[in-house]
Amino acid sequence: MKARVTVTLKTGVLDPQGKAIEGALKSLGIEGVGAVRQGKVFDIELEGHDKAAAETALKTACDKLLANTVIENYRVEIEV
Repeated sequence: MKARVTVTLKTGVLDPQGKAIEGALKSLGIEGVGAVRQGKVFDIELEGHDKAAAETALKTACDKLLANTVIENYRVEIEV
């Protein structure tokens, strides 16, 4: 089973890396760029076929390791 965990900054949290990317895109002449927010993606391979157990385990991993839940949100997607 495969899963993807996407971690992004919460709304209202400053994103200096996103601002730097936004400026770089504009300096490269890429038109129409509004605001840029950066995040991180984890592609995780899991053993077993219990989707509910996998989701519970991944949410625990996010809460304890993958995301700083004070300033970040996360989304867990599981492919079966």
